[in-house]
This record gives sequence, C-alpha cells and structure tokens, in this order.
Amino acid sequence: MRKSGMLMPVSALPGAYGIGCFSKEAYEFVDILKEAGQKLWQILPLGQTGYGDSPYQSFSTFAGNPYFIDLETLIEDELLTKEECDQADFGENEEEIDYEKIYNARFKVLKLAYKRAKKNGLMESKAYRTYLEEEKAWLADYALYMAVKDSFDGKSWDQWEEDIRLRKPEAIVAYQEQLSAEIDFYEFLQYLFAGQWAGLKTYANEQGIEIIGDIPIYVAFDSADTWANPKLFQLDEENLPVAVAGCPPDAFSATGQLWGNPLYAWDYHKKTGYDWWMKRVACCFKLYDIIRIDHFRGFDEYYAIPYGDETAENGEWMPGPGMDLFLKMKETLGDLPIIAEDLGFLTDTVRQLLKDSGYPGMKVLEFAFVAGEDSDYLPHNYDKNCVVYTGTHDNDTLQGWYQTLSEEDKEMTKEYLNNPYTPDEEVHWDFISLAMRSVADTCIIPVQDYLGLGNKARINMPSTLGGNWMWRMKKGAFTDELIKKIRKMTEVCAR
Repeated sequence: MRKSGMLMPVSALPGAYGIGCFSKEAYEFVDILKEAGQKLWQILPLGQTGYGDSPYQSFSTFAGNPYFIDLETLIEDELLTKEECDQADFGENEEEIDYEKIYNARFKVLKLAYKRAKKNGLMESKAYRTYLEEEKAWLADYALYMAVKDSFDGKSWDQWEEDIRLRKPEAIVAYQEQLSAEIDFYEFLQYLFAGQWAGLKTYANEQGIEIIGDIPIYVAFDSADTWANPKLFQLDEENLPVAVAGCPPDAFSATGQLWGNPLYAWDYHKKTGYDWWMKRVACCFKLYDIIRIDHFRGFDEYYAIPYGDETAENGEWMPGPGMDLFLKMKETLGDLPIIAEDLGFLTDTVRQLLKDSGYPGMKVLEFAFVAGEDSDYLPHNYDKNCVVYTGTHDNDTLQGWYQTLSEEDKEMTKEYLNNPYTPDEEVHWDFISLAMRSVADTCIIPVQDYLGLGNKARINMPSTLGGNWMWRMKKGAFTDELIKKIRKMTEVCAR
C-alpha cells in the first residue's frame, strides 16, 4: 500500500517552555498530518539525552526523555501552577532549544510536581503501582543509575566509587536506601512520560496516523544499560570497553568517525537467545507502530576501534549476528514492520542481509545527484519495497543542500527533473514531487522541506559536537494553503 508521512522530531514542535513535548501542539500536528492526507509521523528516538543532546546517545534504551513531559498537563492535573512554570527560565528563543537552560530549569519544576504527587497520594494509586511492576525489569536499574549519577555530580559511571561502579550487592543496597527519594523521583518521571506518550499515540492512531520510531543500534557507554548489564558488551574485568564503535576513514572524514559506543558481545547474546534484544524490540513496539533500525550494516559487520584511540583509523571489521538475530526476532515477536537504515557504503553481504530480512531499505534523494553517475538513489533504480526520503535528520534541508550543489550537479538535477525553469526558492517542491511520484511504497518528507527552509533549520551535522538538535518549527508554519497543497499532491500520487 502506497503511503506517505512527515519526519518531525518531538523536540522540534512549537509550544511553551523551551522544547517540543507531548502538548496540545503535538495533537495539533497530528491534525495537520491528517488534513494533509498523511498516514505516517516519523520521530527521532524518545530516550533521555545527555551530554551533546543527541537522541542517539541516551542514558537508557528503555527510558523516555523527561523533557517531553507536558507541563501544561501537569498544571491541569494540579501538580504544578502556571506561575511556577512561567517563572522558570527555559530560554526565550521559540525557534531554537537552549539545552543548558532546559536542563537547569526542567528538573527543578518536575521535582515540585513529584512532591505534590507524593503528598496527594498519586504514588500509592493502583495505576502507579501497576506501572512500576510492569516495567521493573529495566526501571529499577535506570532509576538507581540516575540517582547515583546525580549523587556523583553527573559523572559517567566509570568514574564512580568502585563498589557501586562494579555493582557490588552491598553497595546496591546502601545506595538504594540512601537515595530512595531520588529513585522514586525518576520512576515518577517515567510514569508521567509513559502516560502522556500513550495518550498522544492513541490519538494519532485514532486519526489514522502511525508512528515510526527510531531505534539506535548502539547504546551509550554512560548509560544504565551498560552499567547494569556489562555482560552484554565487550568490556574488560574493570568493565571498561575493549573496543568501541565507529566508522572507518572515507571521502567525508580522513580519520573516520569515532562514536565511542560499547560494542555488543554477540556470542553472549546468542547464548541467551538474544533475550535483551527481544525485550528491547518489544519495548519499542509498545511505543511505536513501525521502527527504523539505525545503522543496519552493523548487524552484518561492525567496525571495532581499540578503546583509547583518538581516531577511527585503526579499527577493523568484525562479524555481526546477521540473520540469526532477525530470525529469532521473527520467531519470538512475529512479523514486525521494520525499516532498515542501509545508507552509506554497502557490501554484497549487507545487501544480501537486507534481502533476506525482507525489510525495506532507505533511499535519500540528496544522495542521488552526482553528475555523471547512475546512483542507486535515483528513483528509476528503486523497487517498491523501500522508503524514499528527500533527506533525513543527518542531512541538510533540501534548500540548504541545493544551494551548495556544484554547477554540474545542479545542472543534472534540472535535467533529471525536466524542469529548468523552477526558481531556486521553489525547487524543493520539484524534489518532493519526485519522491512522492516514485514507486517506493513509502515516502517520508522532513517538515523543513515542506516549509522550504534553509540550512539554519538543519537538525544535525554528523561528527560535530554542539549546535545540533536545536531547531524548532514556528507556530502556525503550516498554513491552510500549504496543507491543501500537500494533500492534493498526496492524492495525485496515490498515497
């Protein structure tokens, strides 16, 4: 079935209090999608972000980001007052997130809500106790990890005192007793997150909109996952990495990309029947209707860089689990709607893994137009089982990208589009139309491209620290005229 949707991070939604969240503006965006004839809303990972603010480096693969909890709902629930929220400094720029101010203000306000919830008995309710019981497999470790992390002034867990760093039983008990209130606070935040997200997702589904979520292949080293489950990763006797993740040198980076994530101990995962992965994927499908698996190549082969290296130049490719993992997933969880992020340099074995899995891969138009080359990303080379994007969160916006093309590449786009007369400020519509008209079963357009925004609206510049994940959409950006134009194109292209 042909369908289309938009890529829009929750953080980029408009609204009060500094960052997009599960507020009325999120529900309004669902209404926009419906009115525009769309069937899909793709978001970025919902995990709690840390240093660098990347949703791909989360403190837990299971926990949600407290920044997304809607404060206006808490005001309605009498857990906060409007004055308390208005007095907090979340930043004044409505089109850009100030993460430092969000971090300093958000948790202070949420602690006021926690104290009121505890006082009014919410945390003794059946719903709350049921939530804690249902999620205890990950929630207890996460809440303890966050509370201990706070007690060590936010330091990474490898810099904690040895007894708790190595999770000695007596240390676990001591910290649980010492930090019981802080642990309760983090459990409470996850309860709020889960309830608000479930309400938003239910509303979207009722409007005929499915949510595409994003699952990073790796977890962060400084995370509850690595601290609580060291056997899952390639760590030494001191629970420090033997090697870390990244990408080798290429035309874009002479020293490669050093991500720093711990690598999986795949032999151990196989012995356990990939139990942790089954729980992780099952958790994702409680949150989303469809998931996009990031860095699909890493399941075929992963790049291992010696721990301590300052660049990715000395890494080596190692075998991943291959189809063994996905067969187990199908056996345990059934046929699942999954998109494979298969971008970048692909070997024959990766292509075979994608074919064997049956998952649709990704096609990105911004990768297609290199003068003199017949790229796999050009629409005439697609088959139906793929998802076409004009660009992703890691790419420039269409307008930003087009303005930086060489004259040769720009000439190729005009010839391919067979429309040399479109003014540059309107050219994004030619590419959107090309994606929508392609044979790809699914088409996803970033919101910035529908709005015709330049590179200031870019979400992320890979391999750079700072200045990313900050863009927010202006309130009222989608006019009735724009919504009608999108709907008409969607209908014409039978999506």
